[in-house]
Amino acid sequence: MFVKRRNTVLAALAAVVPLALAACSGGGGETAAQPSGPVTLTWWHNGTTDPIKSVWAQVVADYQKAHPEVTIKAQPLQNEDFNTKVPLALQSPEPPDIYQSWGAGDLSGQITSGKVADITGDTKAWIEQATGKFGEKWQVDGKQYGVPFTQHFVGFWYRKDLFQQAGITTPPKTMDELNAAVTALKAKNIAPISVGGKDRWPDAFYFNYFAIRECSTAVLQQSVKAVKLEDPCWTKAGQDLKNFLATEPFQTGFAGTPAQQGAGSSAGLVANGKAAMELQGDWEPGTMSSLTEDKDLDSKLGWFPFPTVAGGQGDPAAALGGGDGFACTTRASKACTAFLQYLVSEPVQTELAAKGTGLPVNAAAAKSLKTDVLRQVNDYGTKAPYVQMYFDRAFPTAVGAALNDAVANMFAGQGTPEGIVTAVNQAAAGNK
Repeated sequence: MFVKRRNTVLAALAAVVPLALAACSGGGGETAAQPSGPVTLTWWHNGTTDPIKSVWAQVVADYQKAHPEVTIKAQPLQNEDFNTKVPLALQSPEPPDIYQSWGAGDLSGQITSGKVADITGDTKAWIEQATGKFGEKWQVDGKQYGVPFTQHFVGFWYRKDLFQQAGITTPPKTMDELNAAVTALKAKNIAPISVGGKDRWPDAFYFNYFAIRECSTAVLQQSVKAVKLEDPCWTKAGQDLKNFLATEPFQTGFAGTPAQQGAGSSAGLVANGKAAMELQGDWEPGTMSSLTEDKDLDSKLGWFPFPTVAGGQGDPAAALGGGDGFACTTRASKACTAFLQYLVSEPVQTELAAKGTGLPVNAAAAKSLKTDVLRQVNDYGTKAPYVQMYFDRAFPTAVGAALNDAVANMFAGQGTPEGIVTAVNQAAAGNK
């Protein structure tokens, strides 16, 4: 879910990297314990396209140069493959030493394998300074099992030029205004919103946000903790989604459209001016840039938060988000943790921010975000009174999958608002 382009910032990073590695402070504090003797780390990450793919390759080269006793074998995997490959790997004799992790419910389910390392001791001196409170999302029962390297917030990315063509002068702030924008865009034969229904998780963003607008913060927190949807607001969120789907806001064939792969993906449709909006994370401009020849894309993109919902009990300023991180398995956890500390150091975080691959967890790097719009998203998310982690990550893996499947069924014209709630509660009961 990342970006394309590589520039001279890499050269600058290479110049400062030896000093950063010598300190390897992750933003301050003591250094993580280094392994004794040669060690080879296998690293599964989802950076399959540039620039994140090139950034990770440069990070590996620089780290190995500064630590000749460490060899890192990176294996990029498609984002969607992690849901199946990680659980299987954790049941195998030789899982990867470092793997992409989204924390929360996913991580809590993975540690039952006995293969995920408790890295509390090796991270306590630096993780809060490097990641703020966000690092707590990679804790289970107060123990640290992973480290985030970027944080994300979801909202609507839109084409300013297509809004102008449709006579839309300001980004929608309410659902009524969003519905009016959909109508105006259709009148100009412009697909209002693209969605990657083939991958299911983009569909779930809509139910997620309707729930955040309908349910109070206390209900959201209690429901995630109990892994049970009991409050009527959850059904109301499903009804909101059903009503929105009835307006037919998406591109033709959305159910078979991938989210990020190819110019015909939902990201590619916006990137190439074939759709006006997409509800996605802050990574999307970078993803789009790899799917179009338009070098002026950044200047054409705007962003606005998910609209308010009339009568909802949720905080209208609450946001949906999450982050990307990595967890260590037990074979070489000290070497893994030392590498993760480097990933949250200011030089690496600055490079990631400059390339538009996500919002940095190290606050010192935020100034390097590549566009004013990304700085707007970062400011909105970091100041939000409450950020709800995507439900498919906040809940245990099987429960999150059941939620996404039920929402996707509604997108396909099947299912009911009550059916989404039932699917989650049944999956939760079976997961105990």
